[in-house]
Amino acid sequence: MKIRPLSIDGAWEISPQQHGDPRGLFLEWYRFDRLAAVVGHPLRLAQANLSVSAHGVVRGIHFADVPPGQAKYVTCVRGAVIDVVVDVRVGSPTFGRWEAVRLDDEDRRAVYLSEGLGHGFCALTDDATLSYLCSTTYNPAAEHAVHPLDPELAISWPTEAPLLSARDAAAPTLAEARAAGHLPDYPACRTQPAAPDFGATPAAHGR
Repeated sequence: MKIRPLSIDGAWEISPQQHGDPRGLFLEWYRFDRLAAVVGHPLRLAQANLSVSAHGVVRGIHFADVPPGQAKYVTCVRGAVIDVVVDVRVGSPTFGRWEAVRLDDEDRRAVYLSEGLGHGFCALTDDATLSYLCSTTYNPAAEHAVHPLDPELAISWPTEAPLLSARDAAAPTLAEARAAGHLPDYPACRTQPAAPDFGATPAAHGR
């Protein structure tokens, strides 16, 4: 397993080693110890999600209130997507920048996003299926979005006619979200997460 940092602080790309033979293949797509050694703390697993998207669907850009925020470990178990990390943290040296990683069922890479980062993706195939490991549970009141077609972000989505949900189509631009006070604060994000307490009920925050 190889873990390399992306250009945005707090995001990493994970490339697993695949072992194949005529029967099929085996891989470790998540290792808490290896991720923690790079990130500096373990990923608390509070919820696991699965999303299935038709070709051309764009989801995002989503993020949760900090604290506590929601870290995500994302991989594509069927088909292919372009996965996008967006720095929406006010005060970050890379605020407003984005980076894309192809996730698919061939290379089987994953992306880890720390608390406070924005996340979105575009489905390159029908039935593109993403698996998410999340550090906190879903709370719609604490979840926010930035419009994925915001010209200030200028994300190069690989589709001429992106299919958006009603919620994402109505999302504010990055500038509007900042003016409304919805964006996470970079210093606050860098103090997350608190030490995991697996005996407590997880805080409920967005996916």
